[in-house]
This record gives sequence, structure tokens and C-alpha cells, in this order.
Amino acid sequence: MDTPVWMTMLSIVVGFAAAFLMGKWLIPRLRALKAGQEIREVGPKWHNSKAGTPTMGGLCFIFASAFSAVTGWYGYRTGDYTHLLVLALAVMFGAIGFYDDYIKVKKHRNLGLTGLQKLLLQIAAAVIFLLALHFTGELKYDLYIPFVRQPVAKVPTVLYLAVAVFVIVGCVNAVNLTDGIDGLASGVTLPVMVFFTVTALGKEKFGLAAFPATLAGGLIGFLFYNFYPAQVFMGDTGSLFLGGAVVGLAFALDMPLVLLLVGLIYIIETLSDILQVGYFKLTHGKRIFKMAPIHHHFEMCGWSEKKIWTVFVLTTVVMCVVAWFGVRIWF
Repeated sequence: MDTPVWMTMLSIVVGFAAAFLMGKWLIPRLRALKAGQEIREVGPKWHNSKAGTPTMGGLCFIFASAFSAVTGWYGYRTGDYTHLLVLALAVMFGAIGFYDDYIKVKKHRNLGLTGLQKLLLQIAAAVIFLLALHFTGELKYDLYIPFVRQPVAKVPTVLYLAVAVFVIVGCVNAVNLTDGIDGLASGVTLPVMVFFTVTALGKEKFGLAAFPATLAGGLIGFLFYNFYPAQVFMGDTGSLFLGGAVVGLAFALDMPLVLLLVGLIYIIETLSDILQVGYFKLTHGKRIFKMAPIHHHFEMCGWSEKKIWTVFVLTTVVMCVVAWFGVRIWF
């Protein structure tokens, strides 16, 4: 077996071990610090029993993914540092989430940073990442569409960057919305990381492949604590980090449109929330769904958290397989 493949497999194992062990150390300390989650009053009433569950557990897989800087040795040897840029983007978003979580825990409320504060910080992170990709020559401006062999257009630089900032911020917040029931965001993102690992290997970006591989292993380790009934929540610390990782990999691999496939669940979650709020305002109080985002609607319809998790994760697995057949023609 080729060395890069072996190293990628090692990255998965290292990520799992690091996250699992970090969880054993971190969760008791979060409990001791009383870093418990405040439950939103507008959420499902049965979620009130989750109040006090430690949050900021996303530090487990953030810590694990930092090993990508080590297990990505193959990238260093070939002069490919792209995995560090993606890691930096994810860490920037994770830091925004950590500060948001810290405010919530410190002030014992569900709301942390204001919407405007979050938006400005997220835009800044997106701009820094895109400029870094641009000046290292890793940012391409050709528009590739899955299942179409050749790029359909070369987008003007300024327009591409403007749209890219919107996509990055939108994707990160979509992943954040998906983190609404035990293990959902981590479970849905796991096959997405596997997809990006396989795709990076297919494009012979071996150094870059180490990052999603390590994060995939980290998510498996984290799910031991985050799956229903959750011992710890990832918090905005984890969900914003995951969002940054997902969208960062899409741009680093020059395939942002693949997010329409692998990120289908994220998109559905976001659209359900937008439609709910818009319809509520237009009709002065009427609703399309029993509750939004849509995973709460299914809860209100009687679905268990495990059933929602299974359906959403399997849907993502299928979409990742479809996406793989759509992008492999570019290799």
C-alpha cells in the first residue's frame, strides 16, 4: 500500500485516540467548572432535561485535528502547506465559537455574542483564509460543476472572492444550525470528512488529506461522548470549527459547488429555518413546520433523536457517494 494511504489511515487512528482520551480528561473538568449548556426557552420542552450538560466539548476533536500538522508530514516534504491553511480557518471559527460559549457559560444565558459581532468576526476569518489561499496560489477561479469534466467558466477575481466570503460564512452557520440534537452535527460531518479525505487522496494532495482524516477519527472518538444521550455538547466551539473545516476543504480542493451535494443536510436545515421565519413574519404568526430547524420538526412529529440521527447521517453518506462519482472525473 502506498505510503500516503498508510499515513492517512494513521491520521484517522491518531485523531480517534486523541479525541477519545481528550474527552476522558476534559468532560470531568467541564463539569467541575460548571460549564453547562443553557437550554433555549423556545426549544422543545423535553430538552430542558439536558440543561447543565457540559458544553465546549468540541475541544476534543479540535485538539485531535491539530495532529494534522504532524501527520501531514508528506505535505511538508512536497512543499504543500494547504492543510495548515484549512486548519487555521477552522481554528479561527472555533475561537469565535469558544468566545461565544464562554460568554454563555460565564453569564448563564443561552445567547453569547450578538449577531453582528459574530458576522463581522466570521467575515474577517473568511477574508483572511481566502487571501492566504490566493497569495499561495492555491485559490483557483475556475468554476467546476460535479459530473462536468471541464470548468464552465473562469469567474472574475473580485466577484469570486465576494461570493466565496458569503459561501464560507453561510456554510459555517449552516453547520452550526445542524447542531441541535445529540450527535447530529458530528455524525453528519463524519462522512463529509471521509469524502474529503478520499477526494484529496484522489487528487494526490496527500498533505491536505491528513486534515480531514484526522478530523474524521476525532469525530468518531467524540461521538462516544456526544451520541444520545450526550455526556457533552460540542457547543459553538465545535460546530463553528466543523463548519470552517467543511467549507475550507471545499475551497482548498477547488470544488465549492460540491457543498450542494455533501452539505445537503446543512442546506435543508438552513432553508427550513429561513422559510419558517419568513413565513411567520409574512403571515403574522403562522408556521410551515412545527418547529425549526427541521430536526426539531421531526422531533415534534414523534421521531426519536436516534432515528433523526440515523436518517440524516445515512442521507449524507448517500450524497457523499454521489458527490464522489461527480468529482472523480476531475482527477
